Amino acid sequence: MAFVYLAIRCLCTFLISTTFGYTSSSDIEIKVNPPQDFEIVDPGYLGYLYLQWQPPMSLDNFKECTVEYELKYRNIGSETWTTIITKNLHYKDGFDLNKGIEAKIHTLLPWQCTNGSEVQSSWAEATYWISPQGIPETKVQDMDCVYYNWQYLLCSWKPGIGVLLDTNYNLFYWYEGLDHALQCVDYIKVDGQNIGCRFPYLESSDYKDFYICVNGSSETKPIRSSYFTFQLQNIVKPLPPVCLTCTQESLYEIKLKWSIPLGPIPARCFVYEIEIREDDTTLVTTTVENETYTLKITNETRQLCFVVRSKVNIYCSDDGIWSDYLLTKLIFFQYILDSYPKMVRCVTL
Repeated sequence: MAFVYLAIRCLCTFLISTTFGYTSSSDIEIKVNPPQDFEIVDPGYLGYLYLQWQPPMSLDNFKECTVEYELKYRNIGSETWTTIITKNLHYKDGFDLNKGIEAKIHTLLPWQCTNGSEVQSSWAEATYWISPQGIPETKVQDMDCVYYNWQYLLCSWKPGIGVLLDTNYNLFYWYEGLDHALQCVDYIKVDGQNIGCRFPYLESSDYKDFYICVNGSSETKPIRSSYFTFQLQNIVKPLPPVCLTCTQESLYEIKLKWSIPLGPIPARCFVYEIEIREDDTTLVTTTVENETYTLKITNETRQLCFVVRSKVNIYCSDDGIWSDYLLTKLIFFQYILDSYPKMVRCVTL
């Protein structure tokens, strides 16, 4: 009799739940839509693009939830995606416009709003290409940019392969802080053709991406554009050290001392390389962070030659360019050692 009563009670509960729509919250499948109107927008900053979107449809049931978005993007052909989790409806980053861009995004609902498990929408996808004009060989060749002494930027290039004499190139640049991309106003020319650009003073341009586009024009054929991105502090070529002096500390020690290169680069940002040649036979290269170096010598040493140059160190940049040597403004020092205790003679060549 008890079993019959239990069966009737369970049947009544099922009928009531079905009739009035009562179900266990754990049995409800929660879904969310992907973001709407996902797109990649080019504001004309030569590679700095906007990725933007709108909230997904049907968020009325999740008004108390903090909706997040997982964004993935990369240049087409890259093996890795950059992944960002954000609550915003836009994101900005730099890309290589020589290649296409692909991105995808989906909605995330945190576990607090979804019975203990994170819910993700399907992906919304977007791509962006700059339609190429001209064959790749027509774009500029051997692009080279140097930030001399952390003061003056100069870029140079060679014309594309097989282009005619009527071809000319124009350089545009942009970095964060400028309202719009600017064109070079001081071109380096050879036979009337632009082969480089001298930049004006670049205010507040360090430690941020610097974008360049070099395009071209010709009456005979379309010219392919080229895009470049770098940071100025990583292409600095400083001046060489100055005022190098030498003293013989003891019978077997010579101390070299010099001053930091002239210009705005702080002393803490330098590293130095010394090349030492002993009696025209042995070459030793060493790197030091200070403006002094002590060299051990022997009684048999008759002549020592030193070459010193400077570079911005890893504490102020990710990379850099060594300064020039003697014949290109760097001081070359030669020491002729006679029998001790005669004074060491410094000869500047």
